[in-house]
Amino acid sequence: MRSRVLNGALAAIVAAAGLFALSPQQADATPPGSKDVTATLFQWKFDSVAKACTDTLGPAGYGFVEVSPASEQIQGDQWWTSYQPVSYKIAGRLGNESSFQNMVSTCHSAGVKVVADAVINHMTSGSGTGTGGTTYSKYNYPGYYQNQDFHTCRSDINNYGDRNNVQNCELVGLADLDTGSDYVRGTIAAYLNHLIALGVDGFRVDAAKHMAETDLAAIKAKLSNPGIYWAQEAIYGAGEAVQPGEYVNTGDVDAFQGAFDLKRIFTGDKLASLSNWGASWGAGYLSSDKARTFVDNWDTERNGSTLSYKNGATYTLANVYLLAWPYGSPNVYSGYEFSNNDAGAPNGGTVNACYSDGWKCQHAWPQIANMVGFRNAVSGTAVTNWWSNGNNAIAFGRGGKGYVAINHEGGSLTQTFTTSLPAGSYCDVQHSGTSYTVGSDGKFTATIGSNDAVALYVGAPCGSGTTNGGTTGGSTGGSTNPSSAASFAVNATTVFGQNIYVVGDNSTLGNWNTGSALPLSSASYPVWKLDVAMPAGTSFQYKYIRKDGSGNVTWESGANRTATVPSSGAVTLNDTWRN
Repeated sequence: MRSRVLNGALAAIVAAAGLFALSPQQADATPPGSKDVTATLFQWKFDSVAKACTDTLGPAGYGFVEVSPASEQIQGDQWWTSYQPVSYKIAGRLGNESSFQNMVSTCHSAGVKVVADAVINHMTSGSGTGTGGTTYSKYNYPGYYQNQDFHTCRSDINNYGDRNNVQNCELVGLADLDTGSDYVRGTIAAYLNHLIALGVDGFRVDAAKHMAETDLAAIKAKLSNPGIYWAQEAIYGAGEAVQPGEYVNTGDVDAFQGAFDLKRIFTGDKLASLSNWGASWGAGYLSSDKARTFVDNWDTERNGSTLSYKNGATYTLANVYLLAWPYGSPNVYSGYEFSNNDAGAPNGGTVNACYSDGWKCQHAWPQIANMVGFRNAVSGTAVTNWWSNGNNAIAFGRGGKGYVAINHEGGSLTQTFTTSLPAGSYCDVQHSGTSYTVGSDGKFTATIGSNDAVALYVGAPCGSGTTNGGTTGGSTGGSTNPSSAASFAVNATTVFGQNIYVVGDNSTLGNWNTGSALPLSSASYPVWKLDVAMPAGTSFQYKYIRKDGSGNVTWESGANRTATVPSSGAVTLNDTWRN
């Protein structure tokens, strides 16, 4: 994160100071290992993270999970209290040292490495008793720091054109550590080494921009593993004294400029402009091996500078593109619903179940999670066979291993795509149970609904379903309305590997044959949607079913649902899954 908002009033101060400058940048990001996608589980308790590693992150193919700060912090329910450390004891709201170590061990067993968010630029803005019982005052943290360990500038940062002001004064009143001091460097390194001893595989360095790169390099040199993965928060600002490019020799940098541009393009520009997204875009961008890319994070979703879960299918499609495109190393953000920007995590960070109590679980949304496997499968390949309609429909391949098509138009798209895939049948990981046949000429035809996508790759897992060259059972997918149709929408939660289908009493809906059921789009998850062309006046019965990757079927409960297509237009069905 960049800076931590202390309260509603200080949020305005942060914005005025340029802490959320809208011209950001990119970074150096190629995490070790063959799986380079990170899931940031923001404000999740460590016990809940451990369960997610086993249930979702490992099976989906995520390489890393980033967890919120573990150190003892100030008291309070607001999320930003995590970013005011009181001591370096693992005694925050999210769990103690035992739960942290168990989380690391469990995630490793699931094949997921752990990145710890480290707050090392500053301590607190006031005095009190921490979450671990430590009594502290500003500039005095027993066992760690005293007055002489902080910079002598005791006023807020107010000039981002002045390096000394940015790196030696206080970020919204937070006691600014003198990271040029060897004692301070050693104390920070001892904390990070403790986390390494507990099995941590890397660090996200909070507020890196507010520390000199030479200071960070000196701290990293003191680590038991000085080559450990290291991602830094350093936001690009045009004309600012401190630039993200300064930090690439120390580690990777979070690609804020890329996230800002994705919002601009997905909400007001043309997706066709994304044909060369990456380092060549200039200011705010770094080389691919230095960039940790993302669609949003906890700061940007609150200040509105990027897309967020509130953008629905547009947000989903941006993540699909991020994961399919070979720029940087993607970080998928997973947070919770909020109306108050200061609001802390539901249940104090305990996730009893995804999609309940306000937990959004974006990392598990089917159309996002299934793209992690896509990315792993196409690793090391270049972009091939770029296609666009000149507007908001695009498609591209990844060598001879994968192909993705994204339709962000207001209506459905039918197109014959040219790929470099070998001839054969390929499962669409955007709609489990649907597959497409690629001919000997490398071509396949698909009808893609508005705000929907198709993604194929060699070796993709399949559910049971229909092999075709485009529409399935007359469906158009997504949310576009044929002249005569049934528009299905059902609120239904799933676990990883499950998808929602509709089946009914006529041939279009599969004649109650679950093998011919029509897959719904999860682009607006947890609402699944599908528009199906049917003759005007058709009366029909239908129900929803869940299928897992092996084709196992679960029917919703209750009597058959009924509907009739009107004489013109579509019948709109807004349903809720019946357990």
